[in-house]
Order: sequence, then structure tokens, then C-alpha cells
Amino acid sequence: MSPPESLADLPVGALLPGVLPDALRAELVAFRRDLHMHPELGNQEFRTTAAIKARLERAGLRPRVLAGGTGLVCDIGEGLEPGPAGIFAMRADIDALPIPDTKSECAYRSTVPDRAHACGHDMHTTVVLGAGLVLAELHRQGRLPRPVRLVFQPAEEVLPGGAADAIESGVLDGVGKIIAVHCDPRVDAGKIGLRHGPITSACDRLEVALDGPGGHTARPHLTTDLVTAAARVAVDVPALIARRVDSRSGVAVTWGRIESGHAPNVIPQHAELSGTVRCLDINAWRQAPDLLVAAIDEVANLHGAKPQIDYVRGVPPVVNDPDVADLLRDAMIARRGVHSVEGTEQSLGGEDFSWYLEHVPGAMARLGVRTPGERVIRDLHQGDFDADERAIDVGVELFTAAALLDAAQ
Repeated sequence: MSPPESLADLPVGALLPGVLPDALRAELVAFRRDLHMHPELGNQEFRTTAAIKARLERAGLRPRVLAGGTGLVCDIGEGLEPGPAGIFAMRADIDALPIPDTKSECAYRSTVPDRAHACGHDMHTTVVLGAGLVLAELHRQGRLPRPVRLVFQPAEEVLPGGAADAIESGVLDGVGKIIAVHCDPRVDAGKIGLRHGPITSACDRLEVALDGPGGHTARPHLTTDLVTAAARVAVDVPALIARRVDSRSGVAVTWGRIESGHAPNVIPQHAELSGTVRCLDINAWRQAPDLLVAAIDEVANLHGAKPQIDYVRGVPPVVNDPDVADLLRDAMIARRGVHSVEGTEQSLGGEDFSWYLEHVPGAMARLGVRTPGERVIRDLHQGDFDADERAIDVGVELFTAAALLDAAQ
């Protein structure tokens, strides 16, 4: 369907003036800065949860804190029937990263040592909160046609992520669609990036221990040369996997740690390797554990080492449902025009929003947070990362418009 020329064309009528009144805009910026100054790691977001809960309750809503005491879910539209389409949900992640904030000139830099909102989760949280406040006001005015659910999820940065716990807590009960955004410092504020299909990659963790009898480096033929065995696992396993899956699936096995031995003339008895497994394709991700275990066993046994393998499932790719991605596109165009949406590439990063999409259709958009004209790109997961706060308006408009447009279809 073609998007309406403006949201005033929707049956629910016009939104609040400019979507964000000046007072609400200022409040949301202040809320985001407060979160930025007080970052909390996964499953420790007690202050963050309390701040979100208090603001929702001030709006007359009844949020429910998730099991474990961090994160919360909140329904808007009490008394409204979701109909066959189900509840429309929007999700934000609320945790921070264990890295220092290096923005020396920033008045709202982190006040917590070695903690920073360097992935934009404070922006995601503020956007969903702002959209919830706008939609709650529409419901108060009798202009919200269908219930909407806000999901504030903890522990996205903790492998395999807090999404599974949130889902187990019932956040998807009755949900028909779910949407999310992720900050993108390569996209200008005022725009979003979208694509059909996979927009992130799968990411798992791999831990390998190798054992042997040890011995003297003068007589490797009488024992297991464990360092060589570990080196062959590090080199040969990625090469084997590259030949056992379709090359278009983008499976990448990369080691981040290899340790063994303490003396130059002693063949050690133990070696360890740690790394990640990333997959562009969800079917390859499902096959990856069996393929990796078989390849490691094969190489280790060839060199006489006994392997112990701990394959830790992380997250599958976020695979955008085409219809929900189109809904986000149409909502953004309705608010900001055709030039506000651009295509985006599939990222090699992982995101546990993918677990929601194993249950219900949904889509994630990349929220532009780069100041237009700025030449320096501040990458995610770096201590100097910051966002152009005009993106808050954009995210609130996008989510509010998507909820209303979906209800009108």
C-alpha cells in the first residue's frame, strides 16, 4: 500500500502537535542524559528500571517489572481489543557496556567508572519511552485504536542476551508484531536505514580446551605436541568450515585468545582457544554447532590431542519481516518524506532482538545518530560514542506513526 501523505490522513486523526511538544522533547533529552550519566550493566539495571517505571506511572500507566528485578513491560490502551492482528509491541534494550566513557568535554558523560552507554541503549530506551507517552496521551483522548506494548529489556549485551528471559516472562503474550531500532553512527540524524531480510548476523561463542600428556621439547614424537595441535585447530578449523558450508552464508570463525605453556623447553599438557562464530545466514547458524564440533574433533584427534568443546549459543541473525519493514518505511515517509529512508547493509554484529523474531514477525531499523555534515564517525562500542539527540524526535515519530499506521491497515 502507498503511505498516507501525512498522519492526519489516518482514521485516528492527527497526532499531538509536532508529535513532541517542546516540554516533552526537553524532558526526553534530560531523561536520556540522566541514563547516559548512570550506565548499568546487564541484569544490574535497577536504577534505570526504576526511572522508567516512575515516568510511566506518572503517565497513569501500570508497568510490570520483569522477573529478576530489571527491565519492565507496559501495556497502553486498557480496555481496547487487539483484534486478530494482536498487540503491537516496541522494544528497547536498557543495559550499558563495561568500558570507560572517554568524552572529556561532555557535560553528561558517565559518572560510573568503566561503564558507558557506548552502544546507544540510552537512546533506544528514551525513544520507546517517548513513543509510549505520546500513545498514552492519545489513548487518554480516545484516539488510540489498538493496544500497544512497551518492552524495556535488560542484558542485551550479555551473551546469549536478556531477550530469552523477557520472552519467558511473557512479554510476547498476545503480540502480533514487534519493532525496534538500533543507533547507527553512519546514518545522519533525521534518517533511518532499512532492509528486508537479515540486518544483523548470528554470533556465538566458542571455547576449546586441548589436553595431552606433555613432555620435553626434545622428544615431541613421544608425546602430543600440544602447541602445534592448538595452532592447527586455530588455522585449519576455520578453513574446513569455509569448505563445508555455502560460501554465501558468511560463516566466520575468528579466534580472540589462544594460550598454552609456561616454558620454552616444556611441551604443555593443556591449551585453550576462545573465539566467536558469526553467520550471515540463519540456516548456516543452525548447522554451525555440529559442523564446528566435528571439525575441531577431526583436527585435534589428527594431532593426538583430546578436545573439550563448549559451544555457547549467542543470537541468531535479526531477520526483518518484509511487511513490518515496509510498515516502518511507510511510517517514516509519512512523517519525514521519502528522503528520510535509506537502504542499509547487513551488519556482522549480533543483536538479541532476533529471539523475538523467532516467535512473531517484526523488524529493526537503524536509527541515524550522526550529526549531518560531521566527518568523524564515532563507532559503536567505543568510549567516545555519542548521538545527535535530534534522533530522539525521529525515533518517537517513527514508533508512534508505525503503531497508528498498523492499526489503520
